[in-house]
Amino acid sequence: MWTDPIADLLTRIRNGLHNRSKQVTAPYSNFKLAVCRVLKDEGFIADVERIEGKPCDLLRVTLKYGPRGEQVLRSLRRESKAGCRRYVPVEKIPRVLNGLGIAIVSTSRGVMSDRKCRQQRVGGELLCTVY
Repeated sequence: MWTDPIADLLTRIRNGLHNRSKQVTAPYSNFKLAVCRVLKDEGFIADVERIEGKPCDLLRVTLKYGPRGEQVLRSLRRESKAGCRRYVPVEKIPRVLNGLGIAIVSTSRGVMSDRKCRQQRVGGELLCTVY
């Protein structure tokens, strides 16, 4: 059992990028799938899919690289931690690299990027920042 499954997912993605892996697997949960879908919609990963298995389901994340093999994802940083949750109103959602990166926020309307939060005027728990 992990105390922070989202931090575990982000670490697996970081390690996969460091090893130049094409795919990374992690234990499945709906929350992790929602975070990965935001990353896919924003163009930071190539694909995410659920693999049904016997003891438990897995999440397969296909990593994305540039035309010359450079990493598309430069940084994944967990902002809200298990010991210190960080909640932000819509006005205080950070702009990551002046809009080149994204912040992933867990809201009452689901997990979404900072752009969608500003459009829908909703704040929530700041999960991580990505660029």
